[in-house]
Amino acid sequence: MENLRGIYTLWLRDVKRFSRDRARIIGATSPPLLWLFIIGTGVNRGIANVVSPERLGVVLGAKNYITFIYPGVIGMTILFTSIFSAVSIIWDREFGFLKEVLVAPISRWAVAVGRTLGGATVALFQGAIMLIFAPFIGVEITLLTVPKLFLFMFLIAFALTSLGMAVAARMRSMEGFQVIMNFLTLPMFFLSGAIFPLRNLPGWLDFLVKIDPLSYGVDILRNALGGPTQNSLALNLLVIAGFGFVMISLAVYQFSQLE
Repeated sequence: MENLRGIYTLWLRDVKRFSRDRARIIGATSPPLLWLFIIGTGVNRGIANVVSPERLGVVLGAKNYITFIYPGVIGMTILFTSIFSAVSIIWDREFGFLKEVLVAPISRWAVAVGRTLGGATVALFQGAIMLIFAPFIGVEITLLTVPKLFLFMFLIAFALTSLGMAVAARMRSMEGFQVIMNFLTLPMFFLSGAIFPLRNLPGWLDFLVKIDPLSYGVDILRNALGGPTQNSLALNLLVIAGFGFVMISLAVYQFSQLE
């Protein structure tokens, strides 16, 4: 019961900190909107000048470029929110709060799980905000689709937050964490299929796409939104769940080594 109470307390702390920080909410929402409405509109108009709507539908599997990148933008929102939510671990270490948590009468695995669930819930909220803009770009989301989307988004968020927690537990400086995270997140985003189709790629690029866990996450979101997919739903779920299990196990191990 102490471990469950500790998990809940750590989860609630992260959720409350997020809900009270309006600047963080706005700041995390701005980059996806930039991609969706500014870059998406610009690229969409450029493509429309050289490709017919019929041909564009065949290539993208969507009626225009904006609707094509929409699942990818949701995936990007979850990715960056999940990964950088782990930066609070470094802040807590510098200010001594992490040491107080580690000496509390709860297991180290409960600390790792509680912080991961908190970060994943925050990332889920950010992804849910992006669903508000679906009607403005012509994407139809039914009431039956929403629970499925929330389940998929939380699964992706938990896996990516676990990755961030595993890395943050070993980092001693904010600057070092940001460098490592940029090294990981930017390739993950660009290789996910969020901004271009994943068909007919060169062999080396296709290999990188296949080892990118976010590519399966974006694919599963496209599946939920009725868009074109590269893999079966079962494969996407298996890869995301497997990646999440490995990362949370690594995060638990890293927390158990903290002093």
